[in-house]
Amino acid sequence: MKRKDECRIKCNAEKEFYSYLYEKECAELTIKKYCSDVQTFLNFLGEDRTVTKEKLLMYKEWLIQRYAVSSVNSMLAAINQFLEYLGMGCWKVKRIRVQRQMFAQPEKEMTQAEYYRLVQEAKSQNKVQLLLLIETMAGTGARVGELKFFTVERIKRGQIEIHLKGKYRRIMMPCDLKMKLLAFAAKNGISSGPVFITKYGNPKDRSNIWSELKALGKKANVSQKKVFPHNFRHLFARNYYKMTRDLSGLADLLGHSSLEITRIYAANSAKSYQRAINRMSVGNA
Repeated sequence: MKRKDECRIKCNAEKEFYSYLYEKECAELTIKKYCSDVQTFLNFLGEDRTVTKEKLLMYKEWLIQRYAVSSVNSMLAAINQFLEYLGMGCWKVKRIRVQRQMFAQPEKEMTQAEYYRLVQEAKSQNKVQLLLLIETMAGTGARVGELKFFTVERIKRGQIEIHLKGKYRRIMMPCDLKMKLLAFAAKNGISSGPVFITKYGNPKDRSNIWSELKALGKKANVSQKKVFPHNFRHLFARNYYKMTRDLSGLADLLGHSSLEITRIYAANSAKSYQRAINRMSVGNA
């Protein structure tokens, strides 16, 4: 007899959870990640597949022993969504509270000099499309998944309208970038649709871009830890904030709903704070 404080997960729950996320219009990568995390949880439960609050807390401890805090919280977010789907939202597990990171991590953040090395290497290899792709992400703060919205029609208007994950936002373009992209499109016979495409005419996806950037980074002698698409978005954020000191405006440009998220993007390195402290004088007693 089933107790009120337990729930046995039925065999086809994983497939139904996938459909549940799809109908919520979650991004494809999010759906894959959540389903993978739920499978990890089901493996933890074993053949019994019976969920109790105690088992959920045991699973949380099991994750803490094996993963970094950020990964634990990400996996718990997936489980909480799964519990919501099961009608057990009241059993949601609290994520680990993390103190807001004050400093950027220099071992992961791309410097302006490293960015220029990538640009110069792309030029030397005559990889025009890759060069423009880099300049687009660093010059607009666009996410890699938003590059497909950079169509000839939108570029001509000078603003890229994005409809993604049930949200709408508009990306502003520098004039020189607009002219470069239109010239590239005209030279390559792209009269409409996305500018960043494969040789078969399909929009470039994350894996295409990732592999090209990694290869370019090796040639340019830039750490592989720093060469990934989202880092160009961070570089844009730091440069814009350094120029304007407008955190609220930056949040709008990046499409953030929370200033706390934007603060992370605009964070300085610990060395910057140390230099400022060193310039201070406490005077004589």
